[in-house]
Amino acid sequence: MPRCTACGANNRVERDKLASGLQPVCGRCKQPLPVDASPLTVTDASFASDVERSPLPVLVDMWAPWCGPCRMIAPALEELAIEMTGLVRIAKLNVDENPATSARFAIRSIPALILFKDGREVDRMLGARPKAEIASRLEQLIG
Repeated sequence: MPRCTACGANNRVERDKLASGLQPVCGRCKQPLPVDASPLTVTDASFASDVERSPLPVLVDMWAPWCGPCRMIAPALEELAIEMTGLVRIAKLNVDENPATSARFAIRSIPALILFKDGREVDRMLGARPKAEIASRLEQLIG
């Protein structure tokens, strides 16, 4: 659900209309909506607003640039971010640059994929996983 930058309203955007190339507009003020399907970078400072208060479920990839398995699953997460636009938001948190959030969620091994729904952790996947497995778990949880 993209938030309108003009009036702040949350808007529902249908995936099939996005896929057909239509530009969504705000239901309240009719301004164009920003629709960015790429993974969102979150930090210690933005975690609460971007993840815990998100109207959509958020899959957070806890990663680090030096981690080989983290780099292996990055393309799958980018594809899922596009394919599941409007249903789930994909976010990335660099554990080296954001130690407070990493410690808060007891991240001891990366990659760690944590799914948040209504601001709470509802699922966790450790290690590199195939795209199909990640997608299946997401679909079950957002059902």
